[in-house]
Amino acid sequence: MLKNLFFSVKHSLKFFLTGTSGKTNFPEFVSSARVDEVEIGHCDSIMKRAEVTQDWTRKLISKNPQHLNWYSQRCVGSQEFFKANMDVFKQRLNQTEGSHVLQSVKGCVWDDESGEIKGFDQYGYDGEDFLALDLHGLTWIAPKAQAVVIKHLWDKDEGRLKDNKKLYMSECPKMLQEYMRYGSSFLQRTERPSVSLLQKTPSSPVSCHATGFYPDRADLFWRKDGEEIHEGVEKGEILPNNDGTFQMSSELNVSLVKHEDWRTYDCVFQLYGVKKDIITTLDKTKIMTNWVSPSEFPVHHYAIGVVSAVVLLLALGGALYWWRKRW
Repeated sequence: MLKNLFFSVKHSLKFFLTGTSGKTNFPEFVSSARVDEVEIGHCDSIMKRAEVTQDWTRKLISKNPQHLNWYSQRCVGSQEFFKANMDVFKQRLNQTEGSHVLQSVKGCVWDDESGEIKGFDQYGYDGEDFLALDLHGLTWIAPKAQAVVIKHLWDKDEGRLKDNKKLYMSECPKMLQEYMRYGSSFLQRTERPSVSLLQKTPSSPVSCHATGFYPDRADLFWRKDGEEIHEGVEKGEILPNNDGTFQMSSELNVSLVKHEDWRTYDCVFQLYGVKKDIITTLDKTKIMTNWVSPSEFPVHHYAIGVVSAVVLLLALGGALYWWRKRW
């Protein structure tokens, strides 16, 4: 029995900004613009100008060069804003030494079926949620006591509050819809992943890993005799790859599986907009593992390198996902 996937068709334009103070190995300011989680441009305090990262974005820029100018101006302005507020934060929070990080994610989400628009403007400081703008009440929300002093300070800037509401509830959706028109062939494509079974040791869970799929509206689950199961299953989050595609994994605790029942278990990958699922039967001969006995090591040395590389990519993807998920 196939599982029905239903996803509301929503698109997003997000701006990720990070400012640092003190001695660090990172640029003082970095920003990235993303459409549907795909980076379309970035800038930092070193190059001090915006650069596009997608071919279809370059076509839009060639017809509307003001877009790139707007981003470059925002880059410089945001860097100055972050630098000034880092000093204010440290002063108001009685911080004199050390390195500190101010992060922000802002933008809009547009539902192309209902037309619903949601804008947002959120800040984090030193790895914790700090301030979020209520675009309807035009006031800042402080989830932590130490942020209240900054909230009161920012609430007084009525001009900025009104500008933010206009930007994220009106201008941002228009920009997003224009991006969707230019980048539809890229952003609305579908790419099926490669699916592998991975296992660290014979006693470890078997991980069904799918990578290289697009869009991120997908599901990956285990089933037994054609029925989805949840016991002994741990499903991971969808993570981004560097090339704009996505990856995810789902682990099955095989210690709960009888030897004679292995082939009754399947890993199923489903992608929104694609009718045919990718089904991988639980088969010991198909499992990639980095565990070998000493006598087998020379034979499987190459396999160890391959699997180790996969594990490293998963770890890097997880670190990136954590940063994006927080803000």
